[in-house]
Amino acid sequence: MPKTNIEVADSAWFKSSYSGGNETECVETAVSPLGASVRDSKRPHAGRFDIRAAAWAEFIGSVRDGDLS
Repeated sequence: MPKTNIEVADSAWFKSSYSGGNETECVETAVSPLGASVRDSKRPHAGRFDIRAAAWAEFIGSVRDGDLS
């Protein structure tokens, strides 16, 4: 799969509202027109993975529809 190369500003990262108060299991996401990036909130400089827009939209749709339970 080709590399996405999504540019992400530090201010673009956010935690899910479902993360709650548990600081041990959080991910952060940043969204751009090209797709999304996801990283571990406890280790933000350890790396991330980028997802193309179409794949991110399909993933979000599956979550909303309850297909991943």
